[in-house]
Amino acid sequence: MPEISASFQGQTIIITFEMTPATAHDLMEKLQAAYDEFIRHQQGFIGAGLHMNDAMTRVCNYSKWQRREDYQAMLRSPEMRERNRLINTLCKGFEPVMYEVIAAF
Repeated sequence: MPEISASFQGQTIIITFEMTPATAHDLMEKLQAAYDEFIRHQQGFIGAGLHMNDAMTRVCNYSKWQRREDYQAMLRSPEMRERNRLINTLCKGFEPVMYEVIAAF
């Protein structure tokens, strides 16, 4: 899990996935495979974490990138577009949001 620091100058992405308990583990497997096989090898990738709530209805994905453009290039790649189409079938929806770290405690 990457360190959270207010001095970080790169891009932070937080994605929340909504799903049912019936698809929670399948979704988590696809997300882990995406990181293991593709995302972590992309230019600018620093680190990420996947978190699932107790009810298995939400996954939170936190990732750090050197630059916003690095994340966008990964997201627009044919490989990730195909993976996201499959991931989308396992959840009610997901939305990546870019953040700036303001404070860390």
